[in-house]
Parts: sequence; structure tokens; C-alpha cells
Amino acid sequence: MHRMNRLGAAAVALALSFGSVALCQPASAANQVIKIGIELPISGNDASDGIPMEQAATLAVEQANAHAPKGFTFQVDALDDTVNGIHNPQQGVTNIRALAADPQVVGVVGPFNSNVAAAEIPVSNQALLPLVSPAATDPTLTQSPRYRPAHPDEITFFRVSASNDKQGRAAAYSCKQRGLKSIYVIDDNETFGTGLADVFTAAAKSLGLTILGRDHLTVNQQDFRPLLTRVAQMHPDAIYYGGVTSTGGALLRKQMAGSGFDPAKVPFVGSDGIYDQAFVKIAGSEADNTYFTAAAPNITKMASAQEFIKAYQERYHAEPTAFAANAFVAAQVIINATERAIASNHGQLPSRGDVLKHLRTTKEFHSIVGVFGFDKNGDTTNPSMALWKIERGTPSYLHAIDMSAVAKVIK
Repeated sequence: MHRMNRLGAAAVALALSFGSVALCQPASAANQVIKIGIELPISGNDASDGIPMEQAATLAVEQANAHAPKGFTFQVDALDDTVNGIHNPQQGVTNIRALAADPQVVGVVGPFNSNVAAAEIPVSNQALLPLVSPAATDPTLTQSPRYRPAHPDEITFFRVSASNDKQGRAAAYSCKQRGLKSIYVIDDNETFGTGLADVFTAAAKSLGLTILGRDHLTVNQQDFRPLLTRVAQMHPDAIYYGGVTSTGGALLRKQMAGSGFDPAKVPFVGSDGIYDQAFVKIAGSEADNTYFTAAAPNITKMASAQEFIKAYQERYHAEPTAFAANAFVAAQVIINATERAIASNHGQLPSRGDVLKHLRTTKEFHSIVGVFGFDKNGDTTNPSMALWKIERGTPSYLHAIDMSAVAKVIK
């Protein structure tokens, strides 16, 4: 677990150089502190996703302090859910309990992974602590009350990304559009990957594609050659992978080359779970000819995101990722709900319940990723989906996926 207070600029730079958590400038002694929690994998194998998201959420908090309501200062409290290099649901639970125990925390940006969210939501629901995820996309997280045993009618989990039921269908639709006819499906046996592969499989079959088979990876598995050699004998047009880089995605693609596949001819199809630098680094040259869907828009093509991109570049000397943009928006929407709650409370410190109430009623929120609100389940009302391809070791944006067209052919 990483937890620290915002230091001065020099200390922040030093902390970032060691991959630590960046927090906000200390508040004036006269101001009341309102904390925005961040709960993400900011070390280990998922750090290439987690650190940009943590940085973007921190940037949103820093910018908010330039126009914070009189008498208030926003601060970040960021925690890491990584254990032994991998995102860990139990560590996530420990983090949420710590954040929930702090009355200054009004909401949390995160988590990133669906299995971590599945463990955290019951805890946050009991504490009525809002979670706004940039990326946890399993549909049941919002659609099923089983994660809300303490307060089944109280929505405390929200997300700004599209859910797996949309992403899996979009991937199947894209495979059909690209002329792929027979596909073998493999997942990482985690909440996100299994759910995504389930949706993809059903959608592909409904479109007339042939699913040659399905396999699940095991925890810490490193050698996929026996599985891939068996699959190669079926001559699939593509392999679809439901999962993330850190649970086997990159190694799976890399080992196709020595297992009877020609990676240049047999594409690897996945999701934004493999949309990170680590996938290309691990898979090497075999990363090419990989397609993936992303439940986020291409911010480089959006006029509304250009100021954010510039500010992020100036602050961190790096390019923001798609999910960094989502994390920025997640922090902004919590801050906006908090500011509205302060106004409704006549300038007084709002309760966590007040903030939660205003989050639930978020409508027409103008953000860098578009105008959106939250529906009755906590899902975004404006889901975005894009298709990318890795070429020459670099993810290249192909096009936005028309979700209305997908909905017409996949029910």
C-alpha cells in the first residue's frame, strides 16, 4: 500500500521518479480538506496502466484547486492494490477500508481491474463511499445487486468506460467486418477476462462465426506452447483473448510464433486489457498484427481533450493514455458532485452521502471524452468504443466502432 501527503514540487518530482504516488499541495490552515481517493495498480505489471491514471486523476485535483469553493482544498490520497507485481483484490479491499475510515474522503477514482472492483464494491457500498472507475468493465458490477449486500438499492459504483457486454460485441462485430470466420477463444480466468470472452463468444456465434474452442489460463502460467500447438492444428483465422497483459496476454501472443502459428497471418484479437506498453515490450515483434478494442475514445482526435493532453505533457513529460483521460474525468466528476453538494449545503462541508446523491444525478456532464451522465445503474450514458491495431510495435488507431450499428445486428 502506498499512502503519503502531497509535498512541494521538488518532492513530487522525486516521488514520481521512484514511481511513487503524487499527491497535492498542502492546504491553507484556514481551509477544510476534502480528499479524493485513488485506488489503482500503480506498481508491478499493471503500472504502465496505473501510473498514467493516477497522474491524470492527480492533475484533475490540482486543477480543481485553482477554483475550489471558498474555504476548501482538495487533496489526493492514493493507494496501490498491487501485491507481488499483480493487481490483488484483497489488497483492494484493504485500501477501500482505509479510505472509508477517513471521513475526509468523499469519493474514490478506481479501481482499474474488474476482479478488484468485485471485491471492493461490497465494502464501499456498506460505507456508502462512491467509487468511479476509469476502466473496470464487467457488466455485473453495475447490473447485479449481489455486490451490494449491505445497501442493495444504493448505487455506489460508477464507471466512465463502456462495459464488457458492449466491448465483447464490438470485438465480434469487428472480426466479422474484417472477414475472420473461425476463432479460438482463450481467457485469463479472471472476472474481466472471463466475462469479456463469454460476451464475445455469444456475439460471434450470433454473427455466424465459428468458435473452434475455448480455454482458460491458470494463475502464474508461463508456458502456453502446448495449448497453442493444439490450437494451431485447428487452423483458426484468429485467436481472441479475454484478459489483461499481466495475466498472460503478451506471453500468449509471443509464444504463438513457436507453436505452429505465423503471427503475420493469424491475428491476435483482444481488448483494452492489452492496451499498454507492457504488452508490446513482452510480446516483442510478435505484438504486430494484434487488434484490440478500447472502451475509451481516441483523445488525440478530440478537440475537447487537447488542453488536457497539453497539461498532462507539461506536468509529466509523457503522453497520456486513453484510460488516463478516463481517470481525469472520473476525478473531475467526483469533484463536480462535491462542489454541487457544497453549494446545496450553503457553502458548508458536505457529507459523503451528499456527494453520492449528486453523483447519481449527474447528467450532461461536459468532459474531455464527451458529454455524459450516469444511468440508474451507474453506467455512463455515452459509451465509446474504438478499434486499434499494433503495427511496427506501436498501437495505431483504426476507427471508432459504431455501437448503434453493432446493436442492430447483435441483440
